[in-house]
Amino acid sequence: MIKNYRIVMLGVVIALALIGTSRTQSAGKPNSVLAFERLASLAGEWKGTQDGTEITLTYNLTADGSALMEEFRAGRTVMVTMFTVDGDHLIATHYCSAGNQPQMITGPITDPSLSSFAFNLSRVTGMKTPGDWHNTGLTVIMDDKQHLTQVWTYESDGKKGTNTFRFTRAR
Repeated sequence: MIKNYRIVMLGVVIALALIGTSRTQSAGKPNSVLAFERLASLAGEWKGTQDGTEITLTYNLTADGSALMEEFRAGRTVMVTMFTVDGDHLIATHYCSAGNQPQMITGPITDPSLSSFAFNLSRVTGMKTPGDWHNTGLTVIMDDKQHLTQVWTYESDGKKGTNTFRFTRAR
């Protein structure tokens, strides 16, 4: 009976050690890295429509897993947004068909389990005049594992606007 008790106790100790190790590894990662891993779960193809035009988003991890590339295709228009970790926040750099490159950042990530990430304009390159059309923000909302919403804000000649896109996972 004592031998069985020792075996059971040994099993409990090993299980607790494994649980502790698992939590330590996860807890050892910064919130921004955990949030990036959550964003990286978008990898694959997504479909949506906007004003009758079919839109395809394709997400791929690149740069040895340190960057998430989003390719946006609508008709002949192709744009790319790169998502990366920078310290305690995430960065989204959008390579726009308008010829500019807005760089948007989140605030410090305090809860990596949130289902949405709001990126606000930090700087923009490639504009010919201050009034050129450019994106000023992006909110990525992971509605569930099969549905994604993006809310883009923009400015042109001092006027502001919003475009909302809804996608369903295709693969």
